[in-house]
Amino acid sequence: MSDPDATNKAEWTAKILDPHLKAEPERRASFTTISGLPLERLYTPEDRSANGAGPAAKLGYPGAYPFTRGVTPTMYRSHFWVMGMYSGYGSAEEANQRYRALLERGQTGFSIALDLPTQCGYDADHPIAAGEVGLNGVHIGSLADMERLFEGIPLEKVRQIRTTANAIGPIIAAMYIAAFEKRGVNVRNTRMFIQNDILKEYIARGTYIFPPEAGLKLSADVIEYCAGHLPDWTPLAMSGYHIRDSGSGAAQELAFTFANGLAYVDEVLRRGANIDTFGPQIWTFLSAGIDFLEEVAKFRAARRIWARLMREHYGAQNPETMKLKIFAYTLGGNLVAQQPLNNVTRVAIETLAAVLGGVQTIATSSYDEAYAIPTEEAATIALRTQQIVAHETGITDTVDALGGSYAIESLTDAIEREVYQYLDKIERLGGAVRCIENGYYHHELAEAAYRYQRQIEANDRILVGLNAYQSEEAQQIPVFRGNPETERRQIERLRSLRRERNNALVEQTLADLVGRARANENLMPALIENVNAYATLGEISEALRGVYGTYKPSQVI
Repeated sequence: MSDPDATNKAEWTAKILDPHLKAEPERRASFTTISGLPLERLYTPEDRSANGAGPAAKLGYPGAYPFTRGVTPTMYRSHFWVMGMYSGYGSAEEANQRYRALLERGQTGFSIALDLPTQCGYDADHPIAAGEVGLNGVHIGSLADMERLFEGIPLEKVRQIRTTANAIGPIIAAMYIAAFEKRGVNVRNTRMFIQNDILKEYIARGTYIFPPEAGLKLSADVIEYCAGHLPDWTPLAMSGYHIRDSGSGAAQELAFTFANGLAYVDEVLRRGANIDTFGPQIWTFLSAGIDFLEEVAKFRAARRIWARLMREHYGAQNPETMKLKIFAYTLGGNLVAQQPLNNVTRVAIETLAAVLGGVQTIATSSYDEAYAIPTEEAATIALRTQQIVAHETGITDTVDALGGSYAIESLTDAIEREVYQYLDKIERLGGAVRCIENGYYHHELAEAAYRYQRQIEANDRILVGLNAYQSEEAQQIPVFRGNPETERRQIERLRSLRRERNNALVEQTLADLVGRARANENLMPALIENVNAYATLGEISEALRGVYGTYKPSQVI
């Protein structure tokens, strides 16, 4: 029988816990989150009072500074998050068919997956693109492809259209603008969401072209242009997803993401802008992982940290600048090829974490992504996962349902402290760009990934179907197969485009682009002229390579 006189944590430990442990030891010597944060056996109000400022100062209210509990007062009671899937493959027509099918099934936004040649600025007929065209995403080589991609899609009715464009972010933004104008769509009424975070490419993904300083400049061009011309666009989604998928922990994901984000903010401010002019347009793109409590706490800590950075460091006055809007994608690195149908459960748990963490947009992974890009059936199940969470679980009917949980609040505080420690160190090392160049980011990610892999190999971290509960019989699932004709067709279209366009005009606009780049001007107006003349992605990228050069990373050991 429990002792009614155990009135605090110490007494409970001495009178109830310790005798129990002698008879029934715990299954592990220590318990931590995936990121390595220690997990207490029990959380109580004493843990909250030990974390500095009182709960009211840390929490606030939904829609009020510091936005720990959400960026709007009513959150999902007013409307659900944007439900959008990351998809795209082959030709623009094939991707267009997938987008239409998902929109018909209730999707409210979509992310455009671009193939590697597109992301790295190569045309379909470039030797380095051979065998990769349309393989991991849709190939967009010119304005003509962008027009085909959006044909028949009600652009002004879709809540959000996203893309992974980073090194080519300004070029893709120019293509969007030109394509909308040719459709007769008022560009100011569209809601484009451009990742445009080149800095994370140097540390976590690798689809860069130019050196970091030039990449930072080009990303800032998009932010500056949208602030003046396209206030409903998102010109930057500072990205932690790929940092996390490269092995980071939760605090590293936030710290490295925010350090990169602050580099963009500083660059735009140096041009004379006011933080409240462009700050409200900035989003972040984070992972939604499987460690449920840690992930919920991570999203809450992210909002609080960003709000304080904007107000206390940059002097923001507009509350919209302080509100961190979050796009979460269920973490692909958690998907296991063994017993792939188990991934449906993993994605559902990760979706729950994102929703209880209060995010604004969710893309759900498909169970077959450990093998290939999703089949239409798998993508539909992933979308249905979001819809079931939204309509059937009841967790969307109250705001910040886990707010006040001793465990959640303690983890939120712990992540916040660790993020600030990282941010201080990055600043001492010279900022985000210097940490790319000196290998600091790479070293930290390699160390974190190594620790996690060792846990799996030692069975300290169980992945069902991989290192425990294996099945002798493999689950047979349909796997997406690309169209082998896509590359040949794309090259034929490219060559036809070059024959039929006004090549003199193309050369003229490219020369103007080079001149403006050498003069260090904002390149968005010139890029819009380039794509309207049907200059190709590869031609534009090559012209800029001639000005900025290409990035060759130093070896990091």
